[in-house]
Amino acid sequence: MNCEKAQHDVRQKGTYDLEALEELIASLYDASCEGAAIIVEGRRDEMSLRALGLPGPVIMASRRSALDLAEDAARNFPRIVLLTDWDEKGDEMAKKIEMHLRSAGLKPDIEIRSRIAKLVRKEIKDVESLSQYAERMRAQYGN
Repeated sequence: MNCEKAQHDVRQKGTYDLEALEELIASLYDASCEGAAIIVEGRRDEMSLRALGLPGPVIMASRRSALDLAEDAARNFPRIVLLTDWDEKGDEMAKKIEMHLRSAGLKPDIEIRSRIAKLVRKEIKDVESLSQYAERMRAQYGN
């Protein structure tokens, strides 16, 4: 009996992680280009998104109440992407802002944040580290 090993496209987990990360960054970029406001916690988070090439509006949540922020965002933007850190403080902030946005009649995008958090949680804990993490992944697994 002659058994040959099946040829599989065996790739490192990191390659798949990079592809998934690039898809999520592309989703953020598309939303940003379409005029969606991206809500982050602070200035460093905004700088990280700019380093990733996001051109659209970024709103910093750290200096305002969740209610004021949500009311302003609902008045001024047709679409909101919540992108707070994926630590306890960021989770709490996202829940509060989401609740206020929903009561103002908007359904914020929380899916991108959730998917990024699941993908990078073991490596980084915040939005401000995202651009550097993406660069590291690209250097390690990119072509």
